[in-house]
Amino acid sequence: MRTTRITAAIATGCATAALLLPGANAAPAGTGVVDSVQPLAPAATLPGSVDSVRITYSSTGAGEVPTQTSAAVYFPPGEAPEGGWPVIAWAHGTVGLGDDCAYSVAGPGAVERDWAYLGTWLEQGYAIVAADYAGLGGPGEHPYLNGVVEAHNVVDAVKAATRQFDSLSNKWVAVGQSQGGGAAVFTARYATEFGGPELDYRGAVGTGVPAYIEDILLPLGPGMPPIELSPHTTAYVLYILNGLRTTYPELDIESYLTDSGRDWLARAQQACIGPFGDELSANNVIVGDLFARPLNQIPDLHGLLGRYMGLPESGYDKPLFLGQGLRDTDVITPQTLRFAAVLAAAGEPVTLHTYPTGHDGAVNDSLPDSLPFVRNLFA
Repeated sequence: MRTTRITAAIATGCATAALLLPGANAAPAGTGVVDSVQPLAPAATLPGSVDSVRITYSSTGAGEVPTQTSAAVYFPPGEAPEGGWPVIAWAHGTVGLGDDCAYSVAGPGAVERDWAYLGTWLEQGYAIVAADYAGLGGPGEHPYLNGVVEAHNVVDAVKAATRQFDSLSNKWVAVGQSQGGGAAVFTARYATEFGGPELDYRGAVGTGVPAYIEDILLPLGPGMPPIELSPHTTAYVLYILNGLRTTYPELDIESYLTDSGRDWLARAQQACIGPFGDELSANNVIVGDLFARPLNQIPDLHGLLGRYMGLPESGYDKPLFLGQGLRDTDVITPQTLRFAAVLAAAGEPVTLHTYPTGHDGAVNDSLPDSLPFVRNLFA
């Protein structure tokens, strides 16, 4: 029975963790190695799943530095089919930067939306591996929107889970929304390379994908923008600045900020998106007031941002589904449509579907199209 396997896995994971404690002076055993297996908190447990657990595992952080991060693993009810449950690797949207914001600790930021969405995949007979990303629920800071790091974390979560649980198949698809939509696209580009021959990557689904964000950050500086943005947009800017600071400490991002900017950046480092957005709104924070000098004084700013968060425009070896709400204002919808057009013009295997809804609505509205798309990937 699966319960017996899960219990054994928890014991094995704890024993593994004991061998990997700091001070052991052991050489890193590579990525995708499970350090521990623990029960999930109720807030992070997908309704309808069984024997769900939180795993910690080895992966890669900013600057290609080895790190430990975590993921939630959700199993469908019943016995696994021959070959194991096919895997959906869920890349979540923005939850914040603090460890207590991590998906496998606090659950989703958009509870009703995400549980309905993931519950649908679960009902279709997929197990779900939901990576937290480096710096969320683990050591170090989260390099927000660092796409290559997120791809490493998602692939390593699948690698770790499929190594740990014999009820999981090595056949998998990446699925993500918002920040996770971008992570799913980066994963789609690097999944085969990062996963190697032990994983059988089939394709990816991204909704609300933030494309060409590097273009709109170039004007940031004193008085730009001069008006108050939505609370979440202001939070995203601060999260990106912290991600740049984490990935490129030599930039001295703080030197581009006012005292107020440095204070808000420090708050962002531990803040979850919901309460942080409320705090920014209550204080009428204007992004342009946070800067002491233009961000474009950073040499080759556009190139640097492109390398950090720019979605790859080529190199996809499996089908990629993009779903976009036409009323989405959390990401720049015309840029997302532009990205899909660039991929199509280059002959990349992309499928685009649009919906007459906003950022949140596209997630579940896309299911009538994405469910058969994914079913065909596993056929």
